Order: sequence, then C-alpha cells, then structure tokens
Amino acid sequence: MKILVVDDEQVLVKGIRFNLENEGYEVSVGYDGETAVSLAKSQDFDLIILDLMMPKVDGLAACLAIREFSTVPIIMLTAKGEDADKITGFECGADDYITKPFNILELKARVRALLRRSAIQSKLQGPAGRQLVRDHVRLDCEGRAAWKGEERVELTAKEFDLMELLMRNPGKVYSRESLLNLVWGYEYAGEDRTVDVHIRRLREKLERDPASPELILTKWGVGYYLRGADV
Repeated sequence: MKILVVDDEQVLVKGIRFNLENEGYEVSVGYDGETAVSLAKSQDFDLIILDLMMPKVDGLAACLAIREFSTVPIIMLTAKGEDADKITGFECGADDYITKPFNILELKARVRALLRRSAIQSKLQGPAGRQLVRDHVRLDCEGRAAWKGEERVELTAKEFDLMELLMRNPGKVYSRESLLNLVWGYEYAGEDRTVDVHIRRLREKLERDPASPELILTKWGVGYYLRGADV
C-alpha cells in the first residue's frame, strides 16, 4: 500500500512516515500543496494524508485539484477544530479529518479504516456486484465509477461507498450513526454532520434537481434512504 504524506512541518512528516513504514506501508512525502498535486498526478497512491495550512498551495486547494483527476482517499490534517473548517474540508473532497495535535495511534486507525473500505470494495465479485442502476444513476462497483445519465461523475471514495450502500438497499432507512458505522467504520470518531455533508454532495452530483431530490431522500427524524422501486 502506497501512502502520500504532505505537511510543511518536516519533523511531523518524519514521525508519521516512520510510524506508517513500521506498519508496512510504502510512504512518499512532500512539504507543500503544489508538490502534493504533482505527486498525486505522477504516482498511484492508495491514500493521501494532507495538511490544511501549507505554503504555495494550501490543503483545501490541493484537495480540490486532486479531486479533478483522482478519487484516492484523503485524510486532512488541521490545527483548526471549528465545524466550519471540517465541513469545508469535506466539501473540497476530503474523506476524513484529524485535528492537531493528534495521537499517532488514532491516525493509524483512520488510515486502516479507509484502506479497509477500499480493499472490501475492490473484492466485489459477481454480476450483481458490478453494476448498480437506479433511474438515471449508474454505479460500476468494480471500476468504482459513477454516471448521471450519460455524464461521468467523479465521486470521492466515501461518496462512492455511501451511494453504493444506499443503492444496494433501496427503501431501507439508515440513521446517521448507522451510516457512520457502515461506511466510515467502527473506528471512526467523526460527527453526524459528516454524513449530512456527504449526502448533500451526492445530491449535488447525482440528482437532476438537488433542491428537490427524487432518489436520495430524507426520513425526517430518522435518517436517509434511496427511493425504493415501488415508490
């Protein structure tokens, strides 16, 4: 497994690299957002750890740039703990975040959780697991690609996992807590609003009219679901 770690704090990068390499990962490093985008374009990584505040190009801009050509899972490192900063990170395409200072054990747990989800998805087999179609939305689960009608839509790793879960279980209502457990993994220590942000992004990307969703629906006071075939 190849991981890219980018942060302008070189001592922190050295520590993260040491710990991840001890876990058996192959680690590349960078120290600014411009380098992050360049490395992500030139190499295939299984996961990227990206700092929010960096020189040249900050983490948010780098994340947006990477999302133009890749759906690699991204963990955002930030010294900011405000909800607005976390939500902005998700809206730029991050799959998870961790606030500095952090315990290296927590970071490794987040890494394992994201990589585990990717590994599970890559092992999907059989005709039923390869293509999911609902109205104008189609998912290629083997290639992890999505379409809105004839238009190819880029989904982040977590957006794809969330949409796949909903499409495999139409009509089933999931609470925010259950979605966090199923999609982010039991080790995830995030907040319910994480789910809300990802649902909103899925609607923006896949619904014909995001303001009046017809596929990804809300059961008020309960959670979210995909409209069933009989509705």
